[in-house]
Amino acid sequence: MSRMVWAQEDVERLLGDIADVVYLDSKNRSEFLSAFQPGGKFFDVVGIYRDNGSADIIGVFDKEIINGLSSSVKWIAHNGAGYDPIDVHACVARGIYLSNTPGAVDDATATTALYLLISTMRQYSIAERSLRALQWKPSGLNTKTHDITGRTVAILGLGGIGLRFAELVQAFPMRVIYHSRRKVEDAPAYCEYFENVEEMLTQADVLSLHVPLRAETVGLVGEKWIRALKPGAIIINTARGKVIDEDAMIRALEDGHLSSVGLDVFPNEPEVNPRLLEFPNITLLPHMGTENQDSQRKMEVRALQNLRDYFTTGMGKDLVIEWKNAKKPNL
Repeated sequence: MSRMVWAQEDVERLLGDIADVVYLDSKNRSEFLSAFQPGGKFFDVVGIYRDNGSADIIGVFDKEIINGLSSSVKWIAHNGAGYDPIDVHACVARGIYLSNTPGAVDDATATTALYLLISTMRQYSIAERSLRALQWKPSGLNTKTHDITGRTVAILGLGGIGLRFAELVQAFPMRVIYHSRRKVEDAPAYCEYFENVEEMLTQADVLSLHVPLRAETVGLVGEKWIRALKPGAIIINTARGKVIDEDAMIRALEDGHLSSVGLDVFPNEPEVNPRLLEFPNITLLPHMGTENQDSQRKMEVRALQNLRDYFTTGMGKDLVIEWKNAKKPNL
C-alpha cells in the first residue's frame, strides 16, 4: 500500500482491525517484484491498494507485474475510475479481483467537463489570456461564441460521470442526447437515447466523451464520427486522450469543421502535442478532473472500502466490468 494523501486515518479505521498493513518502500520495479518472492516482504500479501503515483516508482501494473505477484494476492483496489494502467485481463487470468472507484469521481470530473463546455462555447479561455496580456478582449470574439441555453449536447457514455454532467447542464437547460452500449433504463426523462451513434452526432452542437479506455475504444472518435458532427461543433474530453484520433481532431480544427475542443486529457500525458498549442480558440487543462482534496479523499476511502469488503465478505462492491463479464466461480 502507498501512503494515503488525504485518508491516512481511514486506513486504521477500515483495515486496522482486520489486516496488517504493509506500506510500499520499494525503490524500483525489480525490488517491488522481488518482495513477492518467498521470504520477501510482500510474499503473503492478500490485498493491494494502488494509486497512480506508484507508477513513478514501479511503473504501470502490466502483465509482468501481475504475473510477478505471489499467489496470495487476491484483490487489487485501484484508486481511480479509469483503470487502464492495470492489465485487467492478466488479473482475470490469474484470478486476482480488480476494483476501481466509480461514483467518487463523478462530480469533480463532470464539473470539469462543464467548465470546458462553457469555456469553449463562450471562448473564455482566449479572453482571459488576452486580458492577462493587457490587450483587453480579442476583436471579433462575439462572432465566434454562442449562448449555451437550448444547444444540444451529445454524451458518449452515460455512466456515473456522464449522468452527472447531464444533470449539470440542465441548469441552462441544454437538450441532452446520449449513446451507450445499451439504453440506460433508469436515466432521467430528459436524456434521449440514440442507438445509432452517427445519427446522434448529426444533431450535436457539443460532443462530451465519457467512455473508458479499453482496446476497443482507442481511436473510437475518429475521422468518420468527427465529420458526422455539425460543422462548427465542439468536442469535450474528460475521459482518456486515446479515445480520440488526435490527428483527425486536429485536421477538423484546421479546416474549421470543429470550432473548438476542450481537453482535460491527452494521449501521452504529461506530454501535449505542440500542434494543439497553435489553436488559440481551444481550452486545455492538465488533467484536472479530480484535482481537489474532497474528491481525492473520497477516492482513497472508496478504494480502502473495497479492500475491507473483500476481507470481510469475500467481495468488493466495485468489481470492474471485465471481471463481471468473466463469469468466474464464486461471483
